[in-house]
Amino acid sequence: MVFDKTGTLTKGVFHVQEIHPEGVSRQELLELAAYAESYSSHPISVSLKQAYGKEIDNSRILDAEEISGHGVRATVDGKKILAGNQKLMAQEGIPCSDAGMTGTVVHVAMDQTYIGYIRIADEVKEDSARAIKELKATPNIRRTVMLTGDNAQIASRVAEELGVDEVYSELLPADKVEKLEELFAEKSPKGKLAFVGDGINDAPVLARADIGIAMGGLGSDAAIEAADVVIMTDEPSRIVTAMKISKKTLKIANQNIVFAIGIKIVVLFLSAFGITTMWAAIFADVGVAVLAVLNALRALNVRGL
Repeated sequence: MVFDKTGTLTKGVFHVQEIHPEGVSRQELLELAAYAESYSSHPISVSLKQAYGKEIDNSRILDAEEISGHGVRATVDGKKILAGNQKLMAQEGIPCSDAGMTGTVVHVAMDQTYIGYIRIADEVKEDSARAIKELKATPNIRRTVMLTGDNAQIASRVAEELGVDEVYSELLPADKVEKLEELFAEKSPKGKLAFVGDGINDAPVLARADIGIAMGGLGSDAAIEAADVVIMTDEPSRIVTAMKISKKTLKIANQNIVFAIGIKIVVLFLSAFGITTMWAAIFADVGVAVLAVLNALRALNVRGL
């Protein structure tokens, strides 16, 4: 069972915790970051715009570009603004570091000059730890894995808090697909790999997994479209409930198949010896169908699962 982190095991609702400017004011740093991120729908971008708290004047923004897995690039008031993770800064040759920082860090640069960082924190969902515990207690679930684009320190902390067996951090969307292929190579021939995600970047992984499970409440349309199962309440613990419903439904379906075919075989066998009557044939057809439908109605009762 493989999980995305942000929006899946965590709420995906970020809040600005700290603003650390270098050479500019706190307000200017937050304003430039909010404007650069204004066209992005990523939860981090939303949190920056909420912290800024003012209406965005789109006329001030030119050439806004979202760089998948890194951050954003935009021209604000004629100045080239970069806002994103350490990898984006390294890609542009701008020195910075995440060392010793907790939470998600958005580094900001203006005209290739580093002007500070903003620390943002996400919260773990209330039922995530319970979901992992119940999944690990479920027969045939061999291990739990978390894939995330966040830095190693944050990923390890969340994985340890939830009890996830393995964690792979600082992954780009393409890296998640590659890591999934590695996990595919490790599973048994009869084994199944399930991936749980919510974002547009998770869509390729959801489609590739044997079982794709999307968080439907706040999940992207692309993730929902690619998934086999959608959890409408965004609660990871509902995955265990879905598995129990699936097992119950399959059990009822198998009961109906065995019952329907078994009765018909018995009636056919007895008819060959002239033992049965027309009423037995009617029961084997109509009666069995009615009983199968009544048995199938048991699948509607999901209380206590």
